Amino acid sequence: MATSARTRSSRTSGSSATGQRDDRCSGASRRTAAAVGAVLDFAAMRTAIRNTTIVTCDAGRTVHHDATLVVEDDRIAAIDLTNRMADQPGTDVIDGRGEAVFPGLSNCHTHLHLTHSRGIQEDFDFPSTLRFPSTVAAFMTHEELGVFAALGAVEAIRSGTTALIEIGFDVPAYAKAIVASGLRLVLAQSCSDVVADAVATSAMFSPARGDASLQRVADFVERWHGAEGGRITCCVAAHAPEACSPELLRAARTLAESRRLRYTIHLNQSRWEVEQIMLRRGVRPTEYLARIDFLGPDLIAAHCRFMAPSEVALLGRSRAFVSHNAAMAARRAAAPPIQALAAAGCTIAMGSDNMAEDMVEVMRTGLFMERVARQDAQSPQPEDVLEWAAGNGARALGHGEIAGSLEVGKKADFFVVDVRRPNLVPAVRIVSGFVHNGQAGDIEAVMVDGRWLMRERKVLTLDEQDIVARAETIGQRVWRQLVEKYPDVPFRIRLPGRPPA
Repeated sequence: MATSARTRSSRTSGSSATGQRDDRCSGASRRTAAAVGAVLDFAAMRTAIRNTTIVTCDAGRTVHHDATLVVEDDRIAAIDLTNRMADQPGTDVIDGRGEAVFPGLSNCHTHLHLTHSRGIQEDFDFPSTLRFPSTVAAFMTHEELGVFAALGAVEAIRSGTTALIEIGFDVPAYAKAIVASGLRLVLAQSCSDVVADAVATSAMFSPARGDASLQRVADFVERWHGAEGGRITCCVAAHAPEACSPELLRAARTLAESRRLRYTIHLNQSRWEVEQIMLRRGVRPTEYLARIDFLGPDLIAAHCRFMAPSEVALLGRSRAFVSHNAAMAARRAAAPPIQALAAAGCTIAMGSDNMAEDMVEVMRTGLFMERVARQDAQSPQPEDVLEWAAGNGARALGHGEIAGSLEVGKKADFFVVDVRRPNLVPAVRIVSGFVHNGQAGDIEAVMVDGRWLMRERKVLTLDEQDIVARAETIGQRVWRQLVEKYPDVPFRIRLPGRPPA
């Protein structure tokens, strides 16, 4: 994206504010954060992208052509036809011809740190630890885990993500590393009270373990909720129905409600989960959660792949959000009943889940999966899927009043696409062209809170080159350590530099 020769830029730090009703859920390594953290202190007070296409994702799904979008501080100040708007002194003027501005995407279910398992875990069924007694994370320091979380954040930025929920048991270990990215984050420390090594064989739960786990969540919320001027919020994550006792699930919802937070859970993720809950509780997972009063309108239910009609009805009646993790669902050969869930009353959002953070791929996969499932070549439309990933995603994360669409007064959270790429011309129908054929590499710039996280395809908030180099070194080492520690465990993958088994 080219800056006009007329540009006169005023540099200052952007402000931030949370919204109202819908904003309930509205530290790379220390070395990386220290090196680049100051970038966030430099953003133009006023930026104007002129002569561009603006995909608003507003209620009317308006697309403006030959238009100008003006950002003041952290908010969208104006949207109008370019010939109606004059430049003002002190404005960073950007020529947006051949480009399109989209509202930022919200990733409603992910684990950034699990980028350490990409290229391996995608090809094994779930649940799977590849039969090893531990994962590669056991061979990493907290700082090294943060490198992989930062790696995921870089990929997220490059694919147009402006907000995401990061879920895991070790989020405190690397929170600072991803906060430095500048993304709008919902941090979700997970809780569970199942006794270690008992989950596969029995329903053994420890009240002491549950109390300690939930206390860690509460302490984490106290530390991070509302940080960075409201850019960082928190969510309560109950790990899964089979990993939490009824008492812990009830307590998790109570904690979320007491702090006006969203809460989330992995739900009907695998056939194994369904079998375990039916064995222990005598009902299916969603029925079990309904029975203990866990379902509700502030719940983000992730996956929902193996749902019976009775469960669809219960979840819909509760008005819960569903994170459709389409790319991972396709890898696991499992298609959630999205059309039925939406018809029942759920709001459909999207997430990337494990090993990958490319929300462009998630949207396209979601479109393809649904058309196959529905046996309908016209439903859903690309605009529907973009709404899942942008508007619905923002609402799911509690950002609906401030993000999810490009409208005056909302936060300046958006990405800019070069629509003159070979895979996107002719740019006749922008949304369809991008959802069907777009790639993360088509994205030129990303802004959050009025701050550029990426510009001219260069990530500004994290040291991408250092992160990639360190992740490669650490990843090669820890996978080799895992295999060498457990030589009797069958592992059919040949690691670089190792002879065939």
